[in-house]
Parts: sequence; C-alpha cells; structure tokens
Amino acid sequence: MSTTAWLGRFKPNPQARLRLFCFPYAGGGTLAFRGWAEQLPDWVEICPVQLPGREHRTREPALKRIPDIVEAAAESLLPHLDKPFAFFGHSMGALISFDLARLLSGRYQIAPVWLFVSGCPAPHLKRRRLPTYDLPELEFVNKLRVLNGTSRELLDNPDLMCVLLPLLRADFEASETYSYIAGAPLDCPISAFGGTADPEAERRDIREWCEHTTAAFSLKMFPGDHFFLHSARPLLLAALAQQLRLLNAQI
Repeated sequence: MSTTAWLGRFKPNPQARLRLFCFPYAGGGTLAFRGWAEQLPDWVEICPVQLPGREHRTREPALKRIPDIVEAAAESLLPHLDKPFAFFGHSMGALISFDLARLLSGRYQIAPVWLFVSGCPAPHLKRRRLPTYDLPELEFVNKLRVLNGTSRELLDNPDLMCVLLPLLRADFEASETYSYIAGAPLDCPISAFGGTADPEAERRDIREWCEHTTAAFSLKMFPGDHFFLHSARPLLLAALAQQLRLLNAQI
C-alpha cells in the first residue's frame, strides 16, 4: 500500500482482509483513532484519514466545503480501495464518509462493505441550530467549551487558539453549510452510534440514517456527550468490533 498525505499515522497490516478508513470530527485528526488497531480484530487494517490543514498537512489550507473534501479524498484514496473496505466517520467525518461512499458508488461502481456513522444527525435533516462558524471569536470559543471537545488548557491559551481557530472555523463551516442532495440509498449496511447526552445529535435524528440504506441498519447509544467517541471509547470499540466480526464470513 503506497503512502499518501491522506493516510496519516497509517500502519500497514499485510494480513488484513478489510481496511477501515476513519474520518475525524471538526478540528480533529488521526490522533482520535490512536490505539484502535489494538482493540479491533487483527484482520482489520485501520486507516486514519488526515484531512488538509492539520497535523502533517498544516501548510495546506483547510477545505471549507464537504464536496471539495470528498472530491479530493476520492482521488487520493481510490488506489487504496483494492480490497474490501469500510468507513467510520464521527460528526463531520460521518458526512464526509457518507458522501464519499455515494460518490464512489456512482462514479466508480465500488462501495464500502459497511458504513459506520457516529455523533451525526442523518444528512437529509434540516439543521435545528444557527451556524456558529462565523461568530465573533469569544462566542465561537464559548461554543467550543459547550461542545467539550477541546481541552480547557488549549481554550485558555491565546497563542495556540490563534493557530487553531482558522482550522476550527473552516471545519465548522464545512459541516454547517452541508447541503444534502437526494439520491438512491446505499446498498451497504449502516451502523449509527450516538451519545445519550449529545445535544448536537439526538437519538431521533441519528435513527433517520436508516433512510439511506437498502441493507441492514442498527443504532446504538452510549453514555456521554458529543465526544463519547473518547469518553465511552471502550464501549464504542467493543460495539464496533462486534459489528466488524459480522463481516468476517462475508469477505
């Protein structure tokens, strides 16, 4: 498997039968998926996706529209889809992975064998909250505090926030300006995950992901807020491993 800027912290697993591409939340990176390989079946190759504007790609501008991210990701990741693959995306990453799955299916007639979406309302639903990406700095930072995904030490450090804020605004803009385009549902199963105390993605809104597949759908909620991805990590990975094992006999 050749290297690409889009696959940060990638550790090849030559024995893998399945590649799991993991797409981060707004402002997040590949570190969100550190240690996943040790907690998931050894026949799964974890491929954390590194978006422009972060980690080793800080010299590249962060993309402000989901379609632009998806087009660029498709071009770069296509050579790495030469064996069965699945997508996992949290929050903004769920929208990216969903649109990428649709693009690959329509343009190249290839598709993930499973789509895992986490912490994200179904894409066809209208947003219930006003955009925040263009708020004045103090209000925007307060929004970050409420979401509880950025450390207090970072939020209280003006120098670091000066560097991070453009990326966060770009990612929030990409997520908050997302526009769903009606299309045929996917043929692969969809598993949706949510946090019981997440005001950004309530159970009823996550359940609507069932509209986007002709195959099986499942929903599982975990204790925690929007970032249950971290706080409930053992439970999430156990559930993810259980779902992945269902694929073992199919690939």
